[in-house]
Amino acid sequence: MDYSQFLYMKEEVSLVGVIAILFLYDLIAGEKGRKYFSLITCLLLGGHIIYNFLPTSTSGAVFGGMYYYTPMMTIIKSILTFGTLIVVMQADTWLRREDTKFKQGEFYVLLLSTLLGMFFMIASGHFLMFFIGLEMASIPMATLIAFDKYKHDSAEAGGKYILTAMFSSALLLFGLSLLYGACGTLYFDDIPATLDGNLMQMAAFVFFLAGIGFKISIVPFHLWTADVYQGAPTSVTSFLSVVSKGSAVFVLLTILMKVFAPMVQEWQIIIYGLIVVTITIGNLFAIRQKNIKRFLAFSSISQAGYILLGVIGGTQLGMSSLVYYVLVYMVANLAIFGVVSIIEQRTGMINIEDYNGLYLTNPKLSFLTTLALFSLAGIPPFAGFFSKFFVFMAAFEKGFYVLVIIALLNTIISLYYYLLLVKAMYINKSDSPIESFKSDCYTRTSLVICLIGIVCLGLAGVVYETISLFGYGM
Repeated sequence: MDYSQFLYMKEEVSLVGVIAILFLYDLIAGEKGRKYFSLITCLLLGGHIIYNFLPTSTSGAVFGGMYYYTPMMTIIKSILTFGTLIVVMQADTWLRREDTKFKQGEFYVLLLSTLLGMFFMIASGHFLMFFIGLEMASIPMATLIAFDKYKHDSAEAGGKYILTAMFSSALLLFGLSLLYGACGTLYFDDIPATLDGNLMQMAAFVFFLAGIGFKISIVPFHLWTADVYQGAPTSVTSFLSVVSKGSAVFVLLTILMKVFAPMVQEWQIIIYGLIVVTITIGNLFAIRQKNIKRFLAFSSISQAGYILLGVIGGTQLGMSSLVYYVLVYMVANLAIFGVVSIIEQRTGMINIEDYNGLYLTNPKLSFLTTLALFSLAGIPPFAGFFSKFFVFMAAFEKGFYVLVIIALLNTIISLYYYLLLVKAMYINKSDSPIESFKSDCYTRTSLVICLIGIVCLGLAGVVYETISLFGYGM
């Protein structure tokens, strides 16, 4: 066996090494050793990012073409690992509680196992490899959602997630069986030559899209999102909303460009309709929410529609815009979830009205939340403005002018409900506002990183240029 082929899999191999080290540390660490668990995990993930940060200049395939490597895949894997690192830092306070402090090892191993599944899903060159990666990511995620097993909401959220994931996987697998029957192969490189857009192939694509649509939370496959986001531990919710969504969208665009390119006219019509209903329904339902995690759930659904603007063109520009959007969305959303998590741990408050007068007691947290909300809304000069501009440009370049106008109008709606939270923090009065407190070192560090990303990712043009450079190497 030629072991040199594992050089293409350095991200997966090094992540397996990190998981193995954490697993062994969990076995041998005593009571005193557990207090360093977060530090060791952060150091290992940081080393993993540094080791894999710069991609090699060549592309390749191993295991008979079932696993693919391109420089862009290293970029997206590094972004997902970066998001996971921030989630680990923000989860420290929660994991130090009496009911979870002995389960830190379980949490980290499950979290990184989910990330490993996403890596295999991203690098797949065969639909069976893709499906294995999808299930590797989904099953540990269900366990993480139900991690607070003594809380009714968490157990219920885990049950809803695993049931919905089971049905969506069944739909996706049925679509793959139809595709195999129509094409005689499941290799990404071999399928395009056999596609002619017949009814069986269209049915296969629709079932595949329904299965992957669950992961992205696009309408009408979004009904699980709000309940799961509300019931899951907040750190798990933040991981689910950015890392899981980012990997699924990247895989969707890759498969559309590689596999279903001959059917571009057909799937563009479907994606067009999904974008319109996803952005619109996500925005309208977000206005009605009182619970802040449900509020962020519908915001996440709306953001999924914007991300799909980078998908619909099926171009290299769309690929680069999508990856950049995921990075910017990640730092803004994780900033908000970091604030929500620390307030929930300190006070137990999770409703929007609980944030009334927050600026008077916690001005720094209020200021950071405001900047993150402005970035999600696409207000200049924050990074969210530039990310939206690039995905709009990718769709506009392919002639989807009306779609871009609809998305722009929905941006105004999103600005309205984001400002509702800003209004609560700065204008609304409260008889018992959230008390002043200081967050822990890990949370403060993660929030500073997110703040730097919100402010600098848009102004530092080298970030998008670098992503674009490797994007054109796909």
